[in-house]
Amino acid sequence: MTAHAIADLRSNLGYLKPGDVDRIEAAYQFSDTAHLGQMRKSGAPYISHPLAVAEIVASWQLDAQAVMAALLHDVTEDTEVTKKEISERFGKPVAELVDGLSKLDRIEFQSQQDAQAENFRKMLLAMARDVRVILIKLADRLHNMRTLDAVSPTQRRRVARETMEIYAPIANRLGLDSLYRELQELSFANLYSLRYRTIAKAVKAARGNRREVVTKVLDAMRQRLEEVGIEAAVTGREKHIYSIYKKMLEKHLSFSQVLDIYGFRIIVKDFQSCYHALGVLHGLYKPVPGKFKDYVAISKVNGYQSLHTTLIGPFGMPVEVQIRTQLMHRIAETGVASHWLYKGTEAELNEVQKRTHQWLQSLLDIQNHSGDAAEFLEHIKVDLFPDEVYVFSPKGRILALPRGATTVDFAYAVHTDIGNRCMAARINYDLVPLRTELKNGDRVEIITAPHAHPNPAWLAYVRTGKARSQIRHFLKTMQATESRELGERLLGQALRALGARLPDVAAERWDKLVRDTSAHSKQEVLSDIGLGKRLAAIVARKLLNVNEHHYPTDAAGGKGTGAIVIRGTEGMAVQFAKCCNPIPGDPILGLINKGQGLLVHTHDCPSIGKSRLDPDKWIEVDWDPETNRMFDVVLKVVVLDQRGVLAKVAAAIADAGCNIANVSVDEERGMYATNYFTVQVANRQHLAKVLRSLRRTQEVVRISRVKD
Repeated sequence: MTAHAIADLRSNLGYLKPGDVDRIEAAYQFSDTAHLGQMRKSGAPYISHPLAVAEIVASWQLDAQAVMAALLHDVTEDTEVTKKEISERFGKPVAELVDGLSKLDRIEFQSQQDAQAENFRKMLLAMARDVRVILIKLADRLHNMRTLDAVSPTQRRRVARETMEIYAPIANRLGLDSLYRELQELSFANLYSLRYRTIAKAVKAARGNRREVVTKVLDAMRQRLEEVGIEAAVTGREKHIYSIYKKMLEKHLSFSQVLDIYGFRIIVKDFQSCYHALGVLHGLYKPVPGKFKDYVAISKVNGYQSLHTTLIGPFGMPVEVQIRTQLMHRIAETGVASHWLYKGTEAELNEVQKRTHQWLQSLLDIQNHSGDAAEFLEHIKVDLFPDEVYVFSPKGRILALPRGATTVDFAYAVHTDIGNRCMAARINYDLVPLRTELKNGDRVEIITAPHAHPNPAWLAYVRTGKARSQIRHFLKTMQATESRELGERLLGQALRALGARLPDVAAERWDKLVRDTSAHSKQEVLSDIGLGKRLAAIVARKLLNVNEHHYPTDAAGGKGTGAIVIRGTEGMAVQFAKCCNPIPGDPILGLINKGQGLLVHTHDCPSIGKSRLDPDKWIEVDWDPETNRMFDVVLKVVVLDQRGVLAKVAAAIADAGCNIANVSVDEERGMYATNYFTVQVANRQHLAKVLRSLRRTQEVVRISRVKD
């Protein structure tokens, strides 16, 4: 077997130098010896697997190091050979690739979501460091899928599902189209074998009926292109079983309703010939409106380029056609693997490689801003096979985003700082809400402000992994900072009740407290106090080593402890209760809400009821005389139901220097109408001014402030 096998491998290595081929042959001999006596579950000698993987890698024309690593990828895992030995025999780069692959081979995708997410994260990060690792892993997975019959049905389904969910999308994202299609096809055949066999049988039966039509279309295309002097290779092919199944599933069709089971490909010599051939075909058969896509002028994110069109062929049969050059065809088939410059500088990278490089770097960025593996998986899965929309920046730069992406996704795609400071957007020169979804060809302009920051509501409608991870990272950081500042103020209040000051607490006391409470740092303790996870009074007692019995009677928040001053700009660490909507000037109380920080109520809020009897929950709070934000207040305004009255009331509110955030009107009609205005005021004095302005309006019958 050895001589015949190495001859087959040699026949695929014509693109390499003779010295590299000799090193690959040495790696083969080494691997063959190491695996001697080992057999696959199919009964074949084990060396047949690394040899097949090396042949796939060589068909993509990867460098000699990658082919050698493919031959050696299982030796450290299944034999006594060490990484050091490989490094000494074949060089450090080959040893690093084999080591990376061995780590990936130890990945076992568990049913538990967290374990799967962690393994997926490791795999993508290995890919970000050296894309050859994942290319060899994809070749390994392809050969395993081709020989899956030898394993148990349970394992077959597990491997097939993992391939469909993880490996096939990665192959697509890297532009390896033929590999992507084959992995999908093999996964479908093993996951849903009955469905696969049924559709395959139907395709075979339809083949005879449609052969005549397909031949007629091929002959007509070839003849017409030849007549106008276009050199072209015209081929027809059956669509993959999985593609037909997906179309049936998505469009709720039976097999007999899926007419376009054949696709046609035209490969021409140059860029201009693509458009020339398109015009000729549109003259031969009528095109279907809306079914033309130009991926030549604007390529897909993974570098794919082709013109796509659908024509009405003989007997009304839809004919799908792809037109591309030979270079475009090669990139479409093998993507980034076809020409990855492993030793090239940034300046040498072409457009496809640059895009892939940027995507791999974005994996590392998302990893840095994700809290755990499950969050990383959530962020990245959306980026794996996006159905793209192409939009333009004001300077004409083209950005590809997943379908459903919004202006916020666009802002983060331009730059993280643009996303974080985004406050408004224009699409095609018109102001639009930030949640507006982008469409192909939109010109998008982002308006920023120095003090703007991400809104938690954005998470409900962003689509890209980068936007989602950056928003969450910002909010977590902001919440940690704000809760730490609030915690410091709460602890300072509790210490004053014990006759001490926060700056006077010795560092040794803090160190002991951090150890005793199993916290990581002083900052974490302060943050926990601000979020309500720890009580300031208890932390203060521990810091001062004060016994419970010596605790003063007013220390839970009575007069003399010094109230916490509320400025209104604390952010997420201080929240204002929706049940009573307190504003500066209202007497207020603070409720420590576990995990949420400080919740501020008016002192007469009906919802606090019996909980006021628990002194550990409540602290004294007071307004800062210089609050510099606006607060929402709901006003119930009963008016005479006359034409134009709403405009008069709105004008009266505006005259008092007040903004209206929302208006609603009771449905009941009669002599009087009840309106609810959500207005924004600075304090109670400002509210009083608004009420006086309203009372001067003749049509206003009654005004009241709604607290619930």
